[in-house]
Amino acid sequence: MIYLTYEIVEEILKKKKRGKVKISFDLGISYQEVFVTNDCIILKDGTRINFELLKRIKRDRIYVYDGNILYELSISKNGYYKLVPTRDYPTLEINGIRMHRTKDVTPKIDTEMKLSKIKIGKYVLDTCFGLGYTAIHASRFARFVISCEIDENVLLLAMFNPYSKEAFLSNKIQIIRGDVSFVIKGIHDECIDTIIHDPPRFSLAGELYSREFYREMYRVLKEGGYLFHYVGEPGKYRGLDIRKGVIKRLKDVGFKNVKWHEDVKGITAIK
Repeated sequence: MIYLTYEIVEEILKKKKRGKVKISFDLGISYQEVFVTNDCIILKDGTRINFELLKRIKRDRIYVYDGNILYELSISKNGYYKLVPTRDYPTLEINGIRMHRTKDVTPKIDTEMKLSKIKIGKYVLDTCFGLGYTAIHASRFARFVISCEIDENVLLLAMFNPYSKEAFLSNKIQIIRGDVSFVIKGIHDECIDTIIHDPPRFSLAGELYSREFYREMYRVLKEGGYLFHYVGEPGKYRGLDIRKGVIKRLKDVGFKNVKWHEDVKGITAIK
């Protein structure tokens, strides 16, 4: 599968008539040498991609070329979803809102920073799968990771993302297609060591910020277990201070050492 972005096209067009050049067609995972002519590039397997096709590629999008047709990795169903290239891992954009911080950090660094705030135990619950970066990173330290995703569009784009591939192949990660607020009710008491809760914004998934859901997270977490809860910079919603409300509700259900971390825009807590 050949992945193309505006940045890759710019790099290729600068090399016109210059013979061989190394290009990545999997978003930076690997590189291969291609031959550049005055009107196309020729891959090692003989695949030709002409410049007229490359000029159709737009900024802030990722495309797949199968040798015949150029596909944009986006979905227009119940909203507009697309994969967006960054300096490392792609991010997911839903209706113009990016699901990862990309201004000062990259999705890869952001994921590593968030998880560095807590101890990753043997059994991890990742409440919102997204593109799977959290589940993949947690699986490096955990014995098993359960990750939930309610949105079929998100899962479909993750399947096309080369940086999400490991999550679908790993025997240490179980991806559950469903609403975590219902899935969690079927998890036994005190069997999870670590919870990573990175939900959509409050206005889109208020139930995942509720006292009832926090009570369920507290129930399934083992004594001494860690919670990381990403909040972002939501400010106020209908007059409510989101961050203060989250901290209060976590304390109300029993969490201790509830702390805000400005560098990752999230909260850690311990049972």
